[in-house]
Amino acid sequence: MKINLDTPVVENREQRLGTIIGWDNGSASNLLKESSSICSGCGANGGERLCETKGPFTQGSVCSEMMVECQAGNIRDAVLIQHSPIGCGAGQVIYNSIYRNGLAMRKLPVQNIRIISTNLQESDMVFGGIAKLEQSIRDAWNRHKPKAIFLATSCATGIIGDDVDSVATKLEEELKIPVVPLHCEGFKSKHWTTGFDAVQHGLLRQIINKNPKKQKDLVNVINLWGTDVFTPMLAELGLRVNFVVDMATIDELAQMSEAAATVGFCHTLSSYLAAGLEQEFGVPEIKSPQPYGFDGTDAWLRELARVTHTEEKAEVYIAKEHARVAPRLAELKKLLKGKKGYVATGSSYAHGLISVLRELGVEVNGSLVFHHDPIYDSQDPSSDTPDSRKNSLEFMVNDSGDVPNFSVSNRQQYQFYGLLKRVNPDFILVRHNGLAPLASRMGIPAAPLGDEHHALGYQGILNLGETILDILAHKKFHLNLSAHTKLPYKQWWLDQKDPFILAKEII
Repeated sequence: MKINLDTPVVENREQRLGTIIGWDNGSASNLLKESSSICSGCGANGGERLCETKGPFTQGSVCSEMMVECQAGNIRDAVLIQHSPIGCGAGQVIYNSIYRNGLAMRKLPVQNIRIISTNLQESDMVFGGIAKLEQSIRDAWNRHKPKAIFLATSCATGIIGDDVDSVATKLEEELKIPVVPLHCEGFKSKHWTTGFDAVQHGLLRQIINKNPKKQKDLVNVINLWGTDVFTPMLAELGLRVNFVVDMATIDELAQMSEAAATVGFCHTLSSYLAAGLEQEFGVPEIKSPQPYGFDGTDAWLRELARVTHTEEKAEVYIAKEHARVAPRLAELKKLLKGKKGYVATGSSYAHGLISVLRELGVEVNGSLVFHHDPIYDSQDPSSDTPDSRKNSLEFMVNDSGDVPNFSVSNRQQYQFYGLLKRVNPDFILVRHNGLAPLASRMGIPAAPLGDEHHALGYQGILNLGETILDILAHKKFHLNLSAHTKLPYKQWWLDQKDPFILAKEII
């Protein structure tokens, strides 16, 4: 499968990768088996699809346009224009807070996001909003003098059919800077990860340097806004970090084509951009397990070292880190012995966290992932060498063991109660914090991983262990909360054994 950059519209994940947002048919190995049986030869493109559990409604989630906000809206010397009603910009409040905190963590100048809404009204839905969009682009230029302007579409503009591409071309010629359309209508894709791809598609088409001069020690790191743990790690191999997409500058994004390799903390986030950089510019994507736990981090470092010809330095660093973390890890294992954890995050990230929990001696009998990609954009096949595998679900199952109660659900709170009751964990790990309050009402403490790099690498194993000890120390608070609060569901629903019953029967 070839990424098609001839069109400004990115193909959504359902079409490209066969992405699903609902599945509840047993274990992680079961999901792996079902995915493998339909994806040989890329079943997502015109072939048989993985059987998806489809519920009658969605209680709450986010959309592709919100992911464009948190990606293109976080580029430091650019402006994002949301061609939408003002309600689509509600996420700007939380993303501004995240952006400012991320800049502070990276020791970069703290500033507000620069996102403008065209504030479409009822009359615009009738007569079109092109004039507002053109005015907003000129306003963005006059106020901020950005190095690039990104244009996010919305459900509203998709319905009325505004020709955003023609406006982008016209204003790009006028302003002499890239004006990049990002097609991310909320109804276009059922999972928000297509929004990541929309931004990365725009970068590949219009921002990245088409005539690169290679920098042999530069490595692209596709991430969000977490702590910089990559610079010290890669420095051990004599390599420099180019952080993308969040909090990068246009020049840093442009030089992605000059790098020696591309890595990421999560295959879900990095899949499209890494594959595009390899396809279009010959920048190798590091096709290895993710850097979580000893085995994953070892494999990740060794594959990066192989591509960048730094094998000897990598082996020295691996041995040094194993020896450094071993004493505290042994103590953490004793303290966490017998504890049960539950992971509720995005798919590839969850696979990595489960591996870390098992390094800590924590039992993991259940997990909820918010979507599942049967394949990745690289189309990298599994091989006889585990170190070369990119299938994070397969690596988790084969390396650390199966997860008996493994489900896919698009962050639906009404299902979460039943999923937790199946395994009754001592704690949960969540990336998107909306699920944490319900767990607290059940007497289960949660560790919300706002810093996505918290559990990454060798130090990440210790970081996560310490965090779990911290939240378990407050277990009594959550038990008291459970004893004095009431869940917002009727008893007949709380009595259901199958959280997915509404997708299987008409009640």
